[in-house]
Amino acid sequence: MPRHARVVISNYPHHVVQRGHDKEAIFRGEGDRHRYTNDLRAGKTRFGCRIYAYCLMRNHVHLVIDPGEEADSLGLMMKWVSGKHAMHINRTSGRRGSLFEGRYHSSIIATDRYLLACCRYVDMNPVRAGIVGSPGDFRWSSYRKRAGMESSNWLDQDPAYQALGKSLRTRQRKYQEWMLQSIPDDRDFLMRESLRKGHVTGSRECVERIFALTGQWLGPKRRGRPPIEKRGTVPI
Repeated sequence: MPRHARVVISNYPHHVVQRGHDKEAIFRGEGDRHRYTNDLRAGKTRFGCRIYAYCLMRNHVHLVIDPGEEADSLGLMMKWVSGKHAMHINRTSGRRGSLFEGRYHSSIIATDRYLLACCRYVDMNPVRAGIVGSPGDFRWSSYRKRAGMESSNWLDQDPAYQALGKSLRTRQRKYQEWMLQSIPDDRDFLMRESLRKGHVTGSRECVERIFALTGQWLGPKRRGRPPIEKRGTVPI
């Protein structure tokens, strides 16, 4: 089966997932997760990216990343961070070979409305997996920082989060309330399918807007003749 094209656009947030090879654990304990978050912090500075949300599960990671001015920065940062982590795990556990799947999956998040929903999706991952009963009980996600349960000097505030209120305390409270709201099943399905297929996370109108920017149709198939892709528009 051919792989789906990975499209990255500068100054747009992207939902990124990277999994362990053959579902292998990529974190053996808190020390490994702590090291990985330090690498994320260093990587975002090194490559000029912004990190809005993250969740470090046992065998995969969820990230919401804006590559900034250079679209290539997202791939470069992911390669650097995953490479450092794989070397650490191999060295300390005596293993050999690839730790991660061949490549990460990503989806462009088209609007602030979907950006906030995507960050909630990331922070709710351990609750959906049955690991904890509340997102605040899981230490290795961005929820505790976004909800004001922990301070952070490296996690970036996305535009949708900033729009929740004028003060940081208001934004933290509103995010906690947002997390308690019910999530439509179709919204979760959209995010999972967008990642799996490399589609835009957003409405049909969002897909059409991204098509106007990139010349690539990143959504469900349209009726009639397929769109003609423009070459060299964005990195793949």
